Amino acid sequence: MSTASPLLGLIFHWIGGFAAASFYIPYRHVRRWSWETYWLAGGIFSWILAPSIFALLLVPGAWEIVRSASPSVLTEAFVFGALWGVGGLTFGLTMRYLGIALGMAVALGFCTVFGTLVPPIFHGTFVSGVVDLTSGKVILIGVGVTVIGIAVSGLAGMSKESELSDQKKKESTKEFNFGKGMLIAMFSGIMSSCMAFGLDAGKPITAEAQKVLVAAGRSDIWDGLPLLIVILLGGFTTNSLWCLFLNVRNRTGGEYLAVPDDTGSLHGATNQVAAAMSLDSALDSNVATAPAPAEAEQKSVQLWINYAFCALAGVTWYLQFFFYTMGQAKLGKDFDFSNFTLHMASIIIFSTLWGIALHEWSGTSRRTHIYIALGLFMLVGATVVIGYGNYLAPPK
Repeated sequence: MSTASPLLGLIFHWIGGFAAASFYIPYRHVRRWSWETYWLAGGIFSWILAPSIFALLLVPGAWEIVRSASPSVLTEAFVFGALWGVGGLTFGLTMRYLGIALGMAVALGFCTVFGTLVPPIFHGTFVSGVVDLTSGKVILIGVGVTVIGIAVSGLAGMSKESELSDQKKKESTKEFNFGKGMLIAMFSGIMSSCMAFGLDAGKPITAEAQKVLVAAGRSDIWDGLPLLIVILLGGFTTNSLWCLFLNVRNRTGGEYLAVPDDTGSLHGATNQVAAAMSLDSALDSNVATAPAPAEAEQKSVQLWINYAFCALAGVTWYLQFFFYTMGQAKLGKDFDFSNFTLHMASIIIFSTLWGIALHEWSGTSRRTHIYIALGLFMLVGATVVIGYGNYLAPPK
């Protein structure tokens, strides 16, 4: 069994936060696909392929561990994963309408509060296992500073909203809509907190994985990976149903096999069929001419480029929880709820930095920049305080 190391656990959470804050970047390079198409294409990698492959590679008998879990545990983990999937689904929309920095700050603010505090309150351990302990008090201070830091980050976003013209806002976030984005972000944050509930409900699966890893002489740092298969399957279910519904409603289902051109016509794999048109049809001026072989090949390459960026986005997204489980294992089990706070704070830190790198804050005032810097300072400090609180946890 691996020994607790709060510092290493904190580093793992930072890495996971960086992955979570970065996953949407590859989607910006997907060309001419509708949101529902690239969201589901990336989701297959993040919710199905990556969780299964990583668990099978790193945990002996990962599938057997999942299958041996009680039906009630599997059901709870799956249902919470499905509810979290609703939050994850709308989470993409928050960045679509608010930009990376503000969208993540608002959504993750609500997610942090609900996901951190509700599990220990539900189990009745909030007072005796947290408030009554010095280490627990330190961690709660860190949680409070995190919430304040998120609020300051939100102030930065509102300051930006009041300073920039609509044209300037849409240069960095093309579909910027503050009112719609805020409503979606709040709903997304509350639903996304169900991930914390799923991790809590699936603890028997994690405990069994730990036993198997220790018996095999391996580090139990991977013990959370089998549980992710169940939770993320629930998330895949809600996301795929919604995306497929949009594919049907918007008639975008053909994009999985093709890339639309400027006129909205689909090119790529489907045009390989069109290239086999008869000579008479091809010469008919009333019939659209199939692309030349070189053009058809170029379109086909574009299709695979889209899939490559979706795969990169999906795997990067999954890595946030890959490192989350590692951070949870190294941080110790005394204050499990604090892992969620560290994860959320780390995401906001790096999403804010990405917002700066992508010029989402260009043209804003010194006041806005002070809010950004103060929010970052408080969030980084909060993660250190929470890590220190875990370090102070009494030995078992």
